[in-house]
Amino acid sequence: MMPSEGEAANLREVHHVEVQSLMIVQARELDSEQTYKLLTGVVVPRPIAWITTQSAAGVLNLAPFSAFTFVSTKPPLLGVNIGRKAGVRKDTAVNILSEREFVVHIAHGPLVEPLHASAVEHPPEVSEVELLQLQTAPSSHVRVPRLQAAPVAMECRLHSVTPYGDTGSEFFVGEVLCWHVRDGLLVQGKVDSFELDPLCRLGGPWYATLGQRLHQTPHAQTAKTVLTRDG
Repeated sequence: MMPSEGEAANLREVHHVEVQSLMIVQARELDSEQTYKLLTGVVVPRPIAWITTQSAAGVLNLAPFSAFTFVSTKPPLLGVNIGRKAGVRKDTAVNILSEREFVVHIAHGPLVEPLHASAVEHPPEVSEVELLQLQTAPSSHVRVPRLQAAPVAMECRLHSVTPYGDTGSEFFVGEVLCWHVRDGLLVQGKVDSFELDPLCRLGGPWYATLGQRLHQTPHAQTAKTVLTRDG
């Protein structure tokens, strides 16, 4: 069905975007630190995986990572990119490779200060959880404790690790074994994102919450299915 003349005019008005002048930045001319600053200022907002891990010696580590997404729903898989410092793996990566378990938390607005503070670099024998005086609770399927204050926690078992690039970054994928969701967040099988009020990462030392909401009419979607072994 063709839109009426008035509807077509409205569509043209809605989709009209003013063309702006652009500068060109050549990737080959940037070092890794300059590229990091550019990417983290452009790929925004980013969800934050606030991860607890435990070392072989039993030290409970906590750190935030904003190169984070989900990669599969059956099985449920989360992915987080973990870089290196001066060529050395971060404690989170070392612990996951050693113990093959971790817990991913989603922090909300009131937790911005401890979340940001947990990014400070400490020796492996220092527990950020103890340093920040955060309360923990036992997990159901992994030995790594979870944070009581986080509105969502996902217990994970290591699935795979894939290296990328020249700086030693590795993409860690974990299978979610269990969700812990604060009462009132889960509505008809979905998490109420606005009630969750998740923290997200911007460029530099900047964070944000969801802010303004823009609702659009949902599109019909084909149901998700599981492939057969031959598919």
